[in-house]
Amino acid sequence: MFDSGGEDAGSCRKRKNRVLLPLEVGTKLTCRWRDDKYHPVTIIERKKVNDEYHYYVHYSEFNRRLDEWVKLDQLNLDATEADAVEKVEDKVRESGLKMTRHQKRKIDETHVEEGHEDFDAASLREHEEITKVKNIGKIELGRYEIDTWYFSPFPPEYSDCNKLFFCEFCLAFVKRKEQLQRHMRKCDLKHPPGDEIYRNGSLSMFEVDGRKNKVYSQNLCYLAKLFLDHKTLYYDVDLFLFYILCECDDRGCHMVGYFSKEKHSEEGYNLACILTLPPYQRKGYGKFLIAFSYELSKKETKVGTPERPLSDLGLLSYRGYWTRVLLDILKKHRGNVSIKELTDMTAIRSEDVINTLQQLELIQYRKGQYVICADPKLLDRHLKAAGRSGLEVDPSKLIWTPYKEQGG
Repeated sequence: MFDSGGEDAGSCRKRKNRVLLPLEVGTKLTCRWRDDKYHPVTIIERKKVNDEYHYYVHYSEFNRRLDEWVKLDQLNLDATEADAVEKVEDKVRESGLKMTRHQKRKIDETHVEEGHEDFDAASLREHEEITKVKNIGKIELGRYEIDTWYFSPFPPEYSDCNKLFFCEFCLAFVKRKEQLQRHMRKCDLKHPPGDEIYRNGSLSMFEVDGRKNKVYSQNLCYLAKLFLDHKTLYYDVDLFLFYILCECDDRGCHMVGYFSKEKHSEEGYNLACILTLPPYQRKGYGKFLIAFSYELSKKETKVGTPERPLSDLGLLSYRGYWTRVLLDILKKHRGNVSIKELTDMTAIRSEDVINTLQQLELIQYRKGQYVICADPKLLDRHLKAAGRSGLEVDPSKLIWTPYKEQGG
């Protein structure tokens, strides 16, 4: 008789419909996901817990952030991956024309868009092998418990710790709730260390120098890596500035996201890494952080562009930001504006301006130069599709001077 949970030491292999148990790493089958439907998966890793095997699976349709440990009873041993993939493709073909913009965005944000273009094949294999299994399952940060998305190289003593507890102000992390409670009684911070450079209503932005606040900056990188797949962790945080966006109330300033920036970038990058924490996503904070990075570039009288590769959600945010900003200007100037003028007004690099306008079919290449073709009806259609502009940065509230080395 088949026993879904009885993979004990005395029966290391059982057979059901040609499936041998325990399942091997690399096995492809289907798994019941949180929508209570079965999706194609590949087994990435396995481990034995109390005489029962648990399997770490990657969902073929989704980004790696949704990889998870499952039990045998969630796996369909009768279905092959080929069957499942065919069914998924049929569904997409059938419903593709009826898909709403909200559904399309959901698919864009969960499907794989890894952003590993800068890795060579050997480096990508090494990256995927090291990071294939999440080592931290959840974190507690302030009033939120958050499921993690990716592996982060915490010190060895925190490996395979299912849950970590973070101080939301200094970002110290511990293994147990009572340790965090003891820490909070001693921690006198109520906001990120560093200088507050922006305050508008309940929103605040702090600039943290990686050299002056090294431990905080390193802890921030450990935390961020749990939600960013492709980024290399900054061990040398001295070279970076970190801009922490907070929601402020009478208890303090609570981090909702951040971006980092090299103090000196030869490539002209105005942003190295960007993250909005999961509980605060879909509120416009991503585009706010991007807009803030360009306001800093304007203060520096430079054009800027983000460091590549971008995370999948980062790329979506940038495309949305560039589109909205450029459409607003084209609408205001009725298309009578050049690429250089757009760059001067926005601090957006000319290549990013051109690529965005090409995607919107608002630019043509004629006789060796780009010509903007901003038909008013097409502009209105794009503006409607772009949605609301969301949170805006008020430049008058920014109190900041560009970074200079001491004595420089």
